[in-house]
Amino acid sequence: MAGSAERPASGALPRHADRFLDHLRVERGLSSNSLAAYRRDLGLYGAYLAAAGHDDPTALTREDLAAFVAWLRADTPDRAAYAESSVARTLVAVRGLHRFLVAEGLAASDPTRELAGPRGDRPLPSALRVAEVEALLAAPAGSDPPALRDRAMLELLYATGLRISELVGLDLDDVDLHERAVLARGKGGRERVVPLGRAGAQAVEAWQVRGRPAMGPPRGPALLVNQRGGRLTRQGAWKRLKLHAEAVGLAQRVSPHTLRHSFATHLLEGGADVRLVQELLGHASIRTTQIYTLVSDTRLRAVYDLAHPRSGVADEPLEPS
Repeated sequence: MAGSAERPASGALPRHADRFLDHLRVERGLSSNSLAAYRRDLGLYGAYLAAAGHDDPTALTREDLAAFVAWLRADTPDRAAYAESSVARTLVAVRGLHRFLVAEGLAASDPTRELAGPRGDRPLPSALRVAEVEALLAAPAGSDPPALRDRAMLELLYATGLRISELVGLDLDDVDLHERAVLARGKGGRERVVPLGRAGAQAVEAWQVRGRPAMGPPRGPALLVNQRGGRLTRQGAWKRLKLHAEAVGLAQRVSPHTLRHSFATHLLEGGADVRLVQELLGHASIRTTQIYTLVSDTRLRAVYDLAHPRSGVADEPLEPS
């Protein structure tokens, strides 16, 4: 068994897999642990191909690969179905092998190119609790220009769910304080109008009236500027966000997308329709937005487990009626 884990089964992936593993070791510099994982996954692939009677991996078709994926997911007399995370990991090795064969001129085509495989378990976005968001928004204290700018920046991020790149790309004319709306330009040049809450509008107005003119002569139409009057950069905005997160003890919980994640999660927890949240976030696909429903379901389950007497977690007995 130890030998089969070291290299793929003979006959199915003869010298091709060894050449691929040498490429990963020499050209890509993979660690010994990563190489061992590739060997195991390609060994599994080789064992399947040998059992299925495939002697030449360069002659496989998309249907052959689809059958392999189905085999991984199926219960057999010898084993249970592989977990989706294991299927996804194995397909990384298999795809890498077939791409290598094409790149080296050893195969005419890649049968994995159009193969729809599992993406594995996506990590849930990190969302702050409402109280944590409020503490972060209050962190820029004072009335000096940097504090007014940072307060407007944080309020905008949470009120609109903008990406950092969209935020720093805003011009003065992109924010309508009368209508309380923001024109955002997202990926692919797609534009969307996002509502702006009262607190966000007040923070932006305070920055525009008292902060921006005192920051230095502006060098353009940017809404958020640095102390030299130039447009605030993504790196500059992230640095300021991290500074305020550290001030309220959230440094390990905050990333450039944290307020965007929190925006989406809190809307869904408040009863917003997922398609509305999709439009507000500027997602092209509803599937991208649906990851946030998992966050809401996770929190809902946690609240249920703590609060419901029959959840199996709560220890308090039912009160007599």
